[in-house]
Amino acid sequence: MTKRIKIAEILRTEPLNATIQVKGWVKAFRNNQFLALNDGSTSANLQVVVDFENTDPAIIDRLKFGAAIRAEGLLIESQGKGQKVELKASEIEIYGDCNPEEFPLQPKKQTLEFLREKAHLRFRTNTFAAVFRLRHKLAFAIHKFFDDRGFVYLHTPVITASDAEGAGEMFRVTTLPLENVPRTESGDIDFSQDFFKRPTNLTVSGQLEAELGALALGEVYTFGPTFRAENSNTTRHLAEFWMIEPEVAFADLKDNMDLAEDMLRYVIEYALEHCADDLKILEERLIEEEKSKPQDQRSEMTLTEKLRFVVDNEFVRLTYTEAIDILKNSMPNKKGKFQFPVEGWGTDLQSEHERYLVEKHFKKPVILTNYPAAIKAFYMRQDEPKEGVPGPTVSAMDILFPGIGEIVGGSQREERYEHLVRRMHEMNIPEHELEWYLDTRRFGTCPHAGYGLGFERLVLFITGMTNIRDVIAFPRYPGSAEF
Repeated sequence: MTKRIKIAEILRTEPLNATIQVKGWVKAFRNNQFLALNDGSTSANLQVVVDFENTDPAIIDRLKFGAAIRAEGLLIESQGKGQKVELKASEIEIYGDCNPEEFPLQPKKQTLEFLREKAHLRFRTNTFAAVFRLRHKLAFAIHKFFDDRGFVYLHTPVITASDAEGAGEMFRVTTLPLENVPRTESGDIDFSQDFFKRPTNLTVSGQLEAELGALALGEVYTFGPTFRAENSNTTRHLAEFWMIEPEVAFADLKDNMDLAEDMLRYVIEYALEHCADDLKILEERLIEEEKSKPQDQRSEMTLTEKLRFVVDNEFVRLTYTEAIDILKNSMPNKKGKFQFPVEGWGTDLQSEHERYLVEKHFKKPVILTNYPAAIKAFYMRQDEPKEGVPGPTVSAMDILFPGIGEIVGGSQREERYEHLVRRMHEMNIPEHELEWYLDTRRFGTCPHAGYGLGFERLVLFITGMTNIRDVIAFPRYPGSAEF
């Protein structure tokens, strides 16, 4: 029996005059003879030439858009335009019919809004097939990057009793009966009757647990799902998303910036080298989308140019204090063009400020460092006071990209026990809840650093998609938990 060969392999190796078998879905069928078949392994279709005179008319009548079929025959050099090879079919078997009158996806351009409503079928479109093949390659590239550098892949818990961000916007995990929640004599929820005997949540970050691993294994990274119960209906937020979080012992802020910059360059170069066909499809989609926008809202770069913008330029590094001076004296700020005016030191920078620095002022990717302590998390290392800096800062860094703003956030971690405890008290974080974390500072502490990269934010940037719900297979957001 002839073994099935994927279309991607056929187009790569072109085994001419060999009898082969392919399986896939019908993308088009014209003149009762030329069938475009795609099996998801590549953006390209394989032309299958149907022997009209010797094929059962009932079979030909069922070769509709979306039908799943098997075709076997001789691979020959194509005489037509648009393809080098084609399959001259001797056998065709239909696995699954697709009624064009009922199938929600028609062989025409569909809006992304419509496809979000049909998310269970959108993988079958060229756009989303390209997005998810790219997503796979990017995930593989991230694992390869860290593995090549000797990092240990650490699986941190999805269910946790800690809140790494101190934000409080977490999903509660419980087995308590919601219709009759047990309570203590004082009226509080009696978590002693819950599964874990204490309040637990879905994790917002694996960072704190990853630090435990780094302070024994040296270099670790996490790559897993995280959850935020934020009631945000925007194109940039999800309730469930994936995070990459490396943690490195004996590393400072500079080491952290170097690692993050190297990783971003590596992953984008990997996509440019290994995903050219899918990137071409997404670039063409983006060009068409841009045509419908007013001139002043169109991107100044194509998708490829935007990716090369990151790969080919050195990342500019400057402090938050220096950035505030630039933004405060910028023409958009002076003319009131910023939605959020920059009034001075201590301002929490918004996406519009970050994009101005990247796209207008420096015209390069930017790494901002040494943020005010008041707007950053408790675990970030406190800097020594510096002349000309109005208040206390921490050894934090954010990496800013064109069109998207912040893509990576990280810091050198506070390794000094007394400083960390003092900061926890300032932020009302109970010591007893993080005794396990404080033990790493009591026993063999050392300088260490790490960062977080929202995977969907990276996929959004590299694919050129404009809504984060379009780069994750099954998006979770307020009011939506389908599938």
